[in-house]
Amino acid sequence: MIENLTKKYGKSRESLIPILQAVVEKENYLSEEAMNEIAKQLDISAAQVYGTASFYSFLDTEPRGKYVIRVCKSIIAEMKGKKEIIRTLENVLKIKVGQTTSDNMFSLLETNDIGWSDQEPSMLINENPYTNLTPEKVMSIINEYRK
Repeated sequence: MIENLTKKYGKSRESLIPILQAVVEKENYLSEEAMNEIAKQLDISAAQVYGTASFYSFLDTEPRGKYVIRVCKSIIAEMKGKKEIIRTLENVLKIKVGQTTSDNMFSLLETNDIGWSDQEPSMLINENPYTNLTPEKVMSIINEYRK
């Protein structure tokens, strides 16, 4: 797979992030094996690959659930009720931030600003944004994903 990605994106240092993104899209995270192969293909150190991957919150370096929930942790989100949204998600999913449900359906994470400051509290489930959240809205959203 990595070899195909380097054919598509090239083997320059600028190809690193698109390749990392493509692996996460396909595999749901970046395994150590994948990062080592990327380093080999791009002729850079594994430490450079891991350093880049771990810097960006959307490039997961550990397995995640089918649906990755990322709750914005900006100061605006905090002021508009993020703690209540986190508490609701933890209760309905029966996990804590940083964990994945036992069925590997959901992972719950906090992330920096996701670009919806005017509509906080907000979250992303995979690539889908949800804004102006309330506990009731969160429970409804999670129930839809469970169907």
